[in-house]
Amino acid sequence: MSLSEEIKRRRTFAIVSHPDAGKTTLTEKLLLFGGAIHVAGAVKSNKIRRTATSDWMEIEKQRGISVATSVMAFDYRGYKVNILDTPGHRDFAEDTFRTLTAVDSVIIVIDAARGVEAQTRRLMEVCRMRRTPVIVFVNKMDREGKDPFDLLDEIEAELKIRVRPLSWPIDMGQRFKGVYNFYEQKLDLYMPSKQTVTESIEFKDINSPELEHHIDVKPADKLRADVELINGVYPAFEEKTYLSGEVAPVCFGSALNNFGVRELLDCFVHIAPSPRPVQAVERIVEPEENHFSGFVFKIHANMDPNHRSCIAFVKICSGRFERNVNYKHVRFGKMMRFSSPTAFMAQKKEIVDEAFAGDIVGLPDTGNFKIGDSLTDGEDLNFKGLPSFSPEMFKYIENADPMKAKQLNRGIDQLMDEGVAQLFFNQFNGRRIIGTVGQLQFEVIQYRLLNEYGAQCRWEPVSLYKACWIESDDPVAFENFRKRKAQYMALDREGRDVYLADSAYVLTMAQQDFPGIRFHFTSEF
Repeated sequence: MSLSEEIKRRRTFAIVSHPDAGKTTLTEKLLLFGGAIHVAGAVKSNKIRRTATSDWMEIEKQRGISVATSVMAFDYRGYKVNILDTPGHRDFAEDTFRTLTAVDSVIIVIDAARGVEAQTRRLMEVCRMRRTPVIVFVNKMDREGKDPFDLLDEIEAELKIRVRPLSWPIDMGQRFKGVYNFYEQKLDLYMPSKQTVTESIEFKDINSPELEHHIDVKPADKLRADVELINGVYPAFEEKTYLSGEVAPVCFGSALNNFGVRELLDCFVHIAPSPRPVQAVERIVEPEENHFSGFVFKIHANMDPNHRSCIAFVKICSGRFERNVNYKHVRFGKMMRFSSPTAFMAQKKEIVDEAFAGDIVGLPDTGNFKIGDSLTDGEDLNFKGLPSFSPEMFKYIENADPMKAKQLNRGIDQLMDEGVAQLFFNQFNGRRIIGTVGQLQFEVIQYRLLNEYGAQCRWEPVSLYKACWIESDDPVAFENFRKRKAQYMALDREGRDVYLADSAYVLTMAQQDFPGIRFHFTSEF
């Protein structure tokens, strides 16, 4: 198969949603239908039931939530599918935002009862900013929920995108009969069982009296009226408007009961984009170029606790990546060779000899990589758009066991490399401050330090409002600011100056009093 054909069959996408909308359950069922796993796991598990493939970290199994992005790949009907299952909780939003820079399309999962929630809106803003095509999957149709037309209106209003249903539910909750599939012109009948898969009947003419042989008269009449209304109100589906991020196709189903998932996957592989061009600082990088390029969008410590190894996740932007070939680490300006690049099924890894644009490969990291680093076969390319957000919560981190200082320091270093929390060194008292965007991150850090590194940490409160990176073209003004604000000055891990404002008022006054200082609330890694 030629390079171009290999790249065209790639489908790399993220699944995003508000917590508990069913995102990880949908991922499991996509893996099941794709033949990547044989038994779908449960998100909230006990000792008897399997846990979800993508929630492989111990804390994820215990809490029943995703706290880190998982990467999974499988082949399906001639396509190579790469799924990135992201955390839904807002405390882990930064991991999700960066993951969205590494995908070509997105599936947004919405709970039929709850509709569009706050975290979904924030994620959609990132998709809109990057013009990423999105498909909406309305989940949990086997439970009572909002009226489907109300849901469509809500999606358009809240996510600021036009919609087009590709399937339509026949009732919901206990009366749920299935969906009419516009895209394939067939009737998908629902059987409330986690073991059986949808029964599909080809149905080109919905006005045919045959419909009443499969569903009762009342739901059949309502379906015909709904379909007529949909065809009158919503424009016909066009791949062009979907690929440009203007229209979101909407599908309905129940991931827990395997309903609508295979249909979603079949539709997705046909309409979703193959790898798209990526904007580097220097130029636009086309996926079908012969020259290899890629960037690190995520680092994960301790994927295999036995080896204490870090893995750098690299999104390949162009060309072919080959094992044991020298590639240029652009930030270091030196050539590096990778003898064991890996493909993923969540925590499970297998060594690959080659990978193509659109694929995600894992490279063993001994401290060489930072998020945002570029790899090429010689050209100096820098891929941007991987910001670190200004933290909103802060705590001093102290060693609770003096005998384990070395383990604690190593653990903090590796966990900070993941980019989901940030470490600052207070220049006034020399203490270490951890900044995060959510409270749950502190619990995850404490848990992982203890369970993965055998180090105990202790948190101490510090009253801060926001961290902002500062710079100035005037050295005198800059030094004056540092002296005036000495108590609130810190350095980040890169040695950059950070101002830790203790209130919104103080920050506003500092911006007014020091016009020669630039305050940044995101930092490009």
